[in-house]
Amino acid sequence: MAEMKTSERRPVMPKGPMRGRGMPVPKGAIKKGTLKRLLKMAFRYYKWQLLLVLICIVFSSVGGLVSSVYMQSLVDDVITPALTGVGGFTAELQGKLMGLIIMMVVVYGIVVISSFLYTRIGAVVTQGMLYHLRTEMFAKMQSLPIKYFDTHAHGDIMSSYTNDTDATRQLIGQSLPTILSSSLTLIVSLTLMLTYSFWLSLVVFICTFFMTFVVKKIGGNSAKFMVSQQTSLAREEGFVEEMMKGQKVVKVFTHEEKSKEDFDALNDQLFKDSERAHIFGNILGPILGNIGNFTYVLISIVGGALFALNVPNLSFTSLFGGAKTLGIGVIIAFLGMSRNFTQVVNQMSQQISMIAMGLAGASRVFTLMDETPEQDDGYVTLVNAKEDEQGNLTETAQRTGIWAWKHYHKAEDVTTYTRLRGDIVMDQVDFGYVPEKQVLSDVTLYAKPGQKIAFVGATGAGKTTITNLINRFYDIADGKIRYDGININKIRKSDLRRSLGIVLQDTNLFTGTVMENIRYGRLDATDEECIEAAKLANADDFISRLPDGYQTMLTNNGANLSQGQRQLLSIARAAVADAPAMILDEATSSIDTRTEALVNDGMDKLMKGRTVFVIAHRLSTVRNSDAIMVLDHGKIIERGTHEQLLEQKGTYYQLYTGAFELE
Repeated sequence: MAEMKTSERRPVMPKGPMRGRGMPVPKGAIKKGTLKRLLKMAFRYYKWQLLLVLICIVFSSVGGLVSSVYMQSLVDDVITPALTGVGGFTAELQGKLMGLIIMMVVVYGIVVISSFLYTRIGAVVTQGMLYHLRTEMFAKMQSLPIKYFDTHAHGDIMSSYTNDTDATRQLIGQSLPTILSSSLTLIVSLTLMLTYSFWLSLVVFICTFFMTFVVKKIGGNSAKFMVSQQTSLAREEGFVEEMMKGQKVVKVFTHEEKSKEDFDALNDQLFKDSERAHIFGNILGPILGNIGNFTYVLISIVGGALFALNVPNLSFTSLFGGAKTLGIGVIIAFLGMSRNFTQVVNQMSQQISMIAMGLAGASRVFTLMDETPEQDDGYVTLVNAKEDEQGNLTETAQRTGIWAWKHYHKAEDVTTYTRLRGDIVMDQVDFGYVPEKQVLSDVTLYAKPGQKIAFVGATGAGKTTITNLINRFYDIADGKIRYDGININKIRKSDLRRSLGIVLQDTNLFTGTVMENIRYGRLDATDEECIEAAKLANADDFISRLPDGYQTMLTNNGANLSQGQRQLLSIARAAVADAPAMILDEATSSIDTRTEALVNDGMDKLMKGRTVFVIAHRLSTVRNSDAIMVLDHGKIIERGTHEQLLEQKGTYYQLYTGAFELE
């Protein structure tokens, strides 16, 4: 018999090499306020640790400059008097030298301890931030509507968990501490240099101006291309993930060359962005290093000339009664400070591209976290109930097998309980995945408790869309859908979906045992209930023949099972959910005719007493339906039983007889 596909019109992704444009952060863009938000989040989780890190960075940065001060004191207060004095290296000078050594040991001991502490605590904070970022991302992802995953490449989303969080880790763990430490070092260095000599400080400032100009030009380009690299990498990963999932299709249709062309286009773009980013990033360091060397030489020349010519020295100390001339100790100390100053500028410049890439990664992470969650204004909940002798329902904590809709009426300040029966009505429903393209028009139907309603029609007619609306994966544009007389917009989505069992055409099995995959339908189900559900779906026989039976481990979406066996597990999963209403979206599409006969027997047991919506490409499976809806371009054009529709000799008659003629 001919098979009829049931794929529906969905929001589509761009095709080809640009498919990975999932995340809405545009190329080269960083969301405003990203750094502030990241720091705010860090202080929310690690306030005291970060304050301790800041204190340690201050000690470490300031302590690193003490060597220059001690060099000046060592030369001017110890070495020069020892060489030019009458008594040579006197006991007084020895005492000064010993005092300087002890002070340096103490200071550098503090620096070592501070560096160790901020590195150790920083590692904890960095990894902890990644933990919280991924936790919040995953929690947010669970709250997003189906529409989000229909319109975003899955590989692109995965890139946020891997590449973007890794870039954020580098920003938190390396770039920001380096920038903070370097900034403190620059401030202290600047203060010390002005304390020693305005003339030599002027030389450093002139050279620093040129370094800043180079950083702005070259570092800016490096940062721009680092951001582009992050976006291109996400696109490529999205494409690779898609190709891996569709590798069989690629092979079947010999699409290998086209796939390679598309990948090459993405890979070329990533190569270009990465090449330019690293070219600018790698040449920046050597250029700044040479400017620093030139500054060192220039200070030596200028300092030596000022000393030789006995030029009056201007500094903060000289203004307040300090030395009026430039000494050898000051020049030596200044050389160390200038070297430290230029090295710090170089270090800061090296972090520009890393900061840009980290902020771009954090922007993409926060973009996912800022996505609008699935809206749910429902207040009617599903509860366990028990029935008294008069037939009145009351709520109970025990599982009784009786479910009721708990409906609080605010106006009357009263709560009513309506028994869950599976009475579903669609009244003049209009819907479109996008406003300008309507998929369903004026769809009206009803399903009484225990009825089996079937949908048939050509591809894109709207069959699966109807079931998506009953689940509220999407909300209707107009009309009403009522469940047991209650507008489903009033029902909390989690409770609505808990009342519906569903078997999809595409099976999804998770890493875990067979038992765990069946129990996915109802997490509190016992092993006995799971086994009973498997028997009902006629899956127990093949499960028992697996190496470890129900404890057989499944991986990679159950790749070690046949397609039919995976579908049987999906049916068993729906069976253990024991919902009063069921949706079977081509539940037997992947099962051979012999297995289908076994499944149909189990399905008949499963559907007994339940409201069932069936979408089937094999029209023989819908013959015993209470009503068959024939859809065409989003409208119900025929409805009735199998016999009634055959008598009409319309579209259903053509589909049914044409299918059997093709056999």
